[in-house]
This record gives sequence, structure tokens and C-alpha cells, in this order.
Amino acid sequence: MKRTGRRLAALFPVLLLTCASVVVSQGSSDRLRLGPCKIPGTNDTARCGIFTVFENRATGTGRNIDLNLVVIPARSANPRPDPVVWLAGGPGAAATRAAPGIRNAWFRADRDIVLVDQRGTGASNPLDCELHDSDDLQFYLDPLFRVEIFEPCRDKLAKAADLSQYTTPIAMDDLNEVRAALGYEKINLMGGSYGSRAALIYMRRHPETVRSAILEGVTPIAFRNPLYHAYEAQRALEEIFRQCAADPACGAAFPDLREEFDAVIARLEAQPARVTFTEGDTGERVELELSRYGFAEALRTTLYYMPGARDAPLLIHRAYQGDYEFFVRIGLRSNIGITNALALGMLLSVTCPEDLARIDPGEIPALTDGTFLGPDRVRNQMAVCAIWPAGDVPEGYGEPVAVDVPTLIFSGTLDPVTPPRWGDETARHLPNSLHVVAPGAHGLGGSCITGIERQFLETASVEGIDTSCVKEMSLPPFRTQ
Repeated sequence: MKRTGRRLAALFPVLLLTCASVVVSQGSSDRLRLGPCKIPGTNDTARCGIFTVFENRATGTGRNIDLNLVVIPARSANPRPDPVVWLAGGPGAAATRAAPGIRNAWFRADRDIVLVDQRGTGASNPLDCELHDSDDLQFYLDPLFRVEIFEPCRDKLAKAADLSQYTTPIAMDDLNEVRAALGYEKINLMGGSYGSRAALIYMRRHPETVRSAILEGVTPIAFRNPLYHAYEAQRALEEIFRQCAADPACGAAFPDLREEFDAVIARLEAQPARVTFTEGDTGERVELELSRYGFAEALRTTLYYMPGARDAPLLIHRAYQGDYEFFVRIGLRSNIGITNALALGMLLSVTCPEDLARIDPGEIPALTDGTFLGPDRVRNQMAVCAIWPAGDVPEGYGEPVAVDVPTLIFSGTLDPVTPPRWGDETARHLPNSLHVVAPGAHGLGGSCITGIERQFLETASVEGIDTSCVKEMSLPPFRTQ
């Protein structure tokens, strides 16, 4: 691995589970093979292995896929019979890579945790390509979705995969088979972002097997990724402007924040900035170009996380002063983290037929005009989808998921991609649901949220849940220096 590749790997490690001898699980079909394993960096023992499925589930013939899975056992000697099945986001993230962190989750006290790398992710025939040289930091500041880099990716992946067979409905049917093979009658689903979409599709297709679902940062069927990215990011930024102006410290430090932001956008639109960036590990100076698009997309991804959202006024101000290196350092960390976590071929095999095929190009201007991100992201991704093999989705896929599964929904007030309105849209069609909106971005945490989850998971009912602690939650202060 080259120098920068080593640095990026250190920042965003790929966590692999080392299995002992893998044996056929007693009482299961020979499609399930499990064995004891250690979760990396811990003394925790789990069960790791594979479950074999046909790539083409409709024909039941041809290529097989070995789905990588980990079962983290409950700490209790008498666990509940219904595990928590955690679904990764993206699309394109690998569920099993969450094992080192999720092993400490509160719900492990009396429930198994099941992690399955969805087909096309992790170690389940990953649909990923080397899109750039590992030393090329400029890649993370340029538009990601470009036909010229995804055409060779498509051709390489097509040698080992039918790219039309990796949609969410197919993957959720895989998951249902894994559930049955592991011997669980019912499961509790937990997923955020795209993981919530996967959970909703599972709930639609196999509602009788779901005891409860906890969804966060929800992407309902109506959310056609990435059509709303520009609109939602603009909404989040406008709220940050408003909050900063109303905050004594932030308002005093950045009294002209909106004007400074507009000036940065105009400056980069006229001419991209040359930025000399110092690599943290080596101290080497690297010359990078920051375009308007690169600035906008890096700012958008930075807003996903609460520290980034509270850094935003300072980032904008420093960029206005000409200090782009400070912005690039924060923006690169965000872009690298998100991009490297995803199998991008799988992302396309999911979003092209499920989301972008439902986007009318005529809709784009109304949702992107006047936004700092503009139309480029959605148009670029549509162009790549035009050369990507498209899978079929079931008839009625675009209809809202409407099932009676008990569902707890969380949304963050400052979420720049799936704000509370998408939680409202989801809850509107789930009669047995509760939507909790709390201060935060694309992901919530803390004792209040955990307490609400505990109440819900204990009873699998939204009735009588005390959410009053949300009123005591607050956003962290803005960073002003």
C-alpha cells in the first residue's frame, strides 16, 4: 500500500473478523457455516461465517454468493429469543465492520446482535473498484460520479457479478433466509439512513417476522436519492445561519456569515482555489484544487456530523479569509470517511433502479435552483446510471411502506440529508409508529435516546413511551476559534 493509502487506512480501518475453523452449524442446512471468532481488538468471542445464496434468486441457478455474517451473542445466560439485526447505511456499507463498536451496545445485555454484509458489500461479493490511485487526495475533492471512471469499474465487476441482482428487495429476501437458518422466529430491526430503507423493505416483504423496528435518519420510498440532497443541505445550512446569528458568541464572531459564504461560493465559481495541503503523517506539502463543487460537497458531508455542523461557521469564515487549507483538512476527512466506507458499485446497483429511475429530469431545477450544491450531483449520478446495468424492482415499489410493525423513528433537527419531514412521511403510513425529533444531525445519541429505545424494545409498543427527556437535550456550542 502506498504512503497515503496507509494513512487513510489508519484513519478509516477496514475491520476484518478472524474466524477459527468454520464448520457446518448443527441442525442447519449446509448453506450456513458458522464458527467461533474473535472480534478485532477485543477478547469478545462471536460466531462468524457465511450463508450461501443464489445471486439470481428468481432462477435459483448459476452463481452463488457467500454472505458474510457475524452473530454477537447476548451477555445474558438466558437471552431473549428475538435478536437485534443491525442494517448498515450507504448504500454500500458493510454491517460486519460495525462489530467492534456495536458489541458494547446496550441491547446486547439480553439479545444477540446479528450483522450480515448485504450482497455487494463487505465480504459478500463486494461491488467495489479501485477508482483512483491511493495517493490521490484530489479524487476526494472532485465530483465522484463520472462516467469515465465508472465504465471500467462496471466492466471489471461484470466479470464476477450480475450487477442487476443487488437491489434491496433481493437482499432483504437473503436476510430473511439468514434469519430462518439461524433459528430466529422474530427479529428486531435497527437501521439508519439507507439502513432504514432496507429495514422498511424487509418490513414490507416479511412483516410476520419483525417484532419491532428502530429507524433513524429515515429514507422512505418517497426519498429518491440523491434528488433532495441539494434542497436538504441548503435547509440545514440556513438553520445554522439562523442559529449562529441568534447565538451571542457565534453572532459576535461571525456577524456577516451569510455574506461571507456567498462570497466564497462566488469566488470559487469564478476560479478554483489552489490549496497547499500538509499531510498529517509526513508533513509533505501537496497541491490541491478546490472548486465550487468540491467546496459545496465537502461542506454538505461535513454537516452530517454534529461536530462538523458546529464547525461550519468557522470553516466558512476561514475560507472567506483565504484559509482554504483549514477547510480542506476537515472536508477531506469527511469525504474520505464516507467514500471509503462504501462499495460504490453496490450503491449504483441499488440507487439506479430504486431511486434514480424514478427521477424526472424536469424535477431537478425546482429542488436545486438557488442552493449551494446545485444540480451537479444528481445529474452526474443520473449519467452514470445510464451506463450501469439496471435491476428490476417489484411492481408497486414506489408506494409507501404501510405495515403494522411497531416502529420507533428518530430524526435530528439539523440532519442535512434526512431531516424530520422524512420521518413524518414514514410515520404517516405506519399506524403503529412513534416519531421522535431531537436536537442533532444525521445520527443521534446520548442517554435520552438510549432510554427511549430501551422502553420501546422492552415492550415492542409505542404506547406509553416517555420522551420528555428530549426537551432537555441541546446542541453543543458553535466553535468560534
